[in-house]
Amino acid sequence: MTLSDLIRPEGLLLDIEVADKPALLDLLAEHAARLWGVDKGKALSKLTKREALGSTGVGGGIALPHAPCANLDAPALIFARLKTPIRFQAVDERKVDLVLMLLLPQDNPAQHLSVLSMAARVLRQEDVVKALRTCDADAIPSLLQRAAVAADQERRDGL
Repeated sequence: MTLSDLIRPEGLLLDIEVADKPALLDLLAEHAARLWGVDKGKALSKLTKREALGSTGVGGGIALPHAPCANLDAPALIFARLKTPIRFQAVDERKVDLVLMLLLPQDNPAQHLSVLSMAARVLRQEDVVKALRTCDADAIPSLLQRAAVAADQERRDGL
């Protein structure tokens, strides 16, 4: 399972405008409710509580908001590219313009680390991040597939 397997075309939100982090999380929870039938209020609450523990802004203009969510059989991912970067309290204090939201099945905590580490490895690749900032929606699945293969090889090589 790779990120490209988990992101459906309707899970891509490209060049969107949001005012701030709360508005972004609200939009992501609303979109997840439409796509997977999760309760928007509960998803938003979980994402907000996770952010209260510490920002999921990992640096380099990237955020990985994530939370366990009831009534999911598989991880649910939404990729958002923001037209205008927003403050996200990222570790490097840089504004965020690329967001990969992960809602993870509540009853499979082992899967959480696997999916999060896969996402982090993929989004550490500078060429991938650069391409995600400019490519169209049709290019994203193959871009993520190639990046996942490279990240998996890196993991196996112990780099």
